[in-house]
Amino acid sequence: MTPKAVVFDIGNVLIEWQPERFFDSQIGEAKRRDLFAAIDLHAMNDRVDSGENFTAVLTETAALHPAFKAELAIWHDRWLDMASPAIEHSVRLMAALQARGVPVFSLTNFGIETYVIASRKYAFLKAFDRDFISGHMGVIKPDARIYEMLEQATGLSGAELIFTDDRADNIAAAAARGWQTHLFEGAQGWSDRLVSEGLLAADQAQ
Repeated sequence: MTPKAVVFDIGNVLIEWQPERFFDSQIGEAKRRDLFAAIDLHAMNDRVDSGENFTAVLTETAALHPAFKAELAIWHDRWLDMASPAIEHSVRLMAALQARGVPVFSLTNFGIETYVIASRKYAFLKAFDRDFISGHMGVIKPDARIYEMLEQATGLSGAELIFTDDRADNIAAAAARGWQTHLFEGAQGWSDRLVSEGLLAADQAQ
């Protein structure tokens, strides 16, 4: 069936999110490796995405790892530089779907404070028909509950939804609920999928 709504992840789908790459550019690869080996920064970020306060989590982590206080300050103060740049083709696809009257929802692991920071730069983050932001929901992908919450809020489920995400575990969790899914490996592949589903014409998916 043709999906009734399209669900976008944000990190690495609409906005690049590559903390290792960013820190390589700031402190060099060797020191970045030391940093990421000493601190599970992705787990730290999951805490923020689960709804904990961004500044409080960074302050606590810096207190536990004083040798990396300067690097953690970079994570806090230059977070927006890490969440960059926008993936412009994906942004155009989102707008094209909405121009055709197709509802577009976010389903994203994102902190409460960091989403506010990002939305000041990226206006398209305020343009979703419905927002499903993990920090506000208190649960992160791939927990089944976050997908269930979207279904309950929208009244849509199963093949009525098509979802793209760059992480296979998040895709698998959606597929387990019967959603149509697309593992995002580049905007062109996502564009082609939307055309094949009849959601966009080829000239609208550029």
